[in-house]
Amino acid sequence: MSNVLIVHAHPEPRSLTSALKDLAVETLSAQGHTVQISDLYAANWKAVADRADFLEQTQPDRLSYVAESRHAFATGTQSPDVEAEQRKLLRADAVLLSFPMWWFGMPAILKGWVDRVFAYGFAYGVGTHGGERWGDRYGEGTLSGRRAMLSVTIGGRAPHYGERGVNGHLDDLLWPIQHGMLFYPGIQVLPPFAVYQSDRLSEAEWPAVAEAYRRRITGIFSDRPIAYRTQNGGHYDGQQVLKPGLGAGETGTRIHLVQPGDPKEVLYGSDRAAAATREIEACSGS
Repeated sequence: MSNVLIVHAHPEPRSLTSALKDLAVETLSAQGHTVQISDLYAANWKAVADRADFLEQTQPDRLSYVAESRHAFATGTQSPDVEAEQRKLLRADAVLLSFPMWWFGMPAILKGWVDRVFAYGFAYGVGTHGGERWGDRYGEGTLSGRRAMLSVTIGGRAPHYGERGVNGHLDDLLWPIQHGMLFYPGIQVLPPFAVYQSDRLSEAEWPAVAEAYRRRITGIFSDRPIAYRTQNGGHYDGQQVLKPGLGAGETGTRIHLVQPGDPKEVLYGSDRAAAATREIEACSGS
């Protein structure tokens, strides 16, 4: 069986978001998986990236967070809480990010988890540059071979997040998280599970939501991931711009999804083979 890390970011244990987290633990455990939880509010996670993240500093007079992160990761002088979360990620075969959508993104405490844990040399600054290759990222990297899914509770109505919805399409709103924070270091990302009008969910509606979530959790190791183009698969030129002829008929971020008829990517590593399987699946929430 596999190891699953749930990174949970909600301040109220009795919230819908927390209920979904508990249901994920129950479902995964029943399947025989080992589940570990990073409950950021319960742990009073330090969200601010600053000098305290490094046990020693190479430039004490002026903080360059990138340079200090690189040095600390390479020398084993990161803050112990950061190192502990990195070990959890390396042990995990799948990662669930559990959070409410606040102001069109994740809560600050979860963004702070990413800022601090995804250190230079761990999640970015990995691999070498040469020709059209710009390091090991977007489908490659330290976290390759893992899967991830977002479990998001949303106060607004589903049509508000559709193709013509006033809030913008949910896929676009989650792009910085799914493509930028997860696919960048190599994680294959499943379509998100979203519950709309979460603050109005009644007890009578909960069983249907719970059953839908169980189905998604049960398929975390078998469902197809979002078909993001890999950076080093031959679809981008030396400036990391999508080559002519690709993405025809699509606009915005959807041009970065593998489409029917696209040339087969030359993938680096067998565990990335699923990246080119198909277009993104539309998520309708619960």
